[in-house]
Amino acid sequence: MLTHLLAAIGVLGLLTIAPGPDMAVVTRRALEAGPADALRTTGGIATGLLLWGALSVAGLAAVLTASPAAYLAVKLLGAGYLVFLGAQALWQHRPAAPTVTTTSGPAGSPWRTGLVSNVLNPKIAVFYTGLLPTLAPPGLPLTWAMALLVLLHTTLTLAWLGGYVLLLSRAGPVLQKPGIRRALGRTTGVALIGFGLVVATASG
Repeated sequence: MLTHLLAAIGVLGLLTIAPGPDMAVVTRRALEAGPADALRTTGGIATGLLLWGALSVAGLAAVLTASPAAYLAVKLLGAGYLVFLGAQALWQHRPAAPTVTTTSGPAGSPWRTGLVSNVLNPKIAVFYTGLLPTLAPPGLPLTWAMALLVLLHTTLTLAWLGGYVLLLSRAGPVLQKPGIRRALGRTTGVALIGFGLVVATASG
């Protein structure tokens, strides 16, 4: 069982560090409002994972993945939200805009931003209902095994994104330069819009 669990952790780790919407959202918050704001966003993302995990254990996420209409609705909402965040970042870093400082970051609760971006990602539902059961360690009831894997995934996500925020904060003096800050802000905005389009056009 230990070997199977270590293999599951390895798979979850690889999935966690793969660049995606969560990292883009955290990057935007870190650049525009500072590390504390980015850490709160990370907390919202972790809460979203726990919510998806609870729905998966209860069997409700499987209903979403089995319903084309429900899946499409969540997918389009999630894609629209990512495109909105990306467009907002591009607008804040437009050529004529004043330099963004940590006192005038993006509006809205950072925790809620992380939560909404994660909850409106239907791929998490697919992952938790499709792949996660195959990683469940033998010898444990499936419900307990799923709960354990969700907690492990959430912990890995907190550690990875938290470390990423720390790295960004260490690079603060460089990132505070207006030209670099503006370029990174635009890059993050384009990335968010790109992820939104990927989500919108991805097949279920």
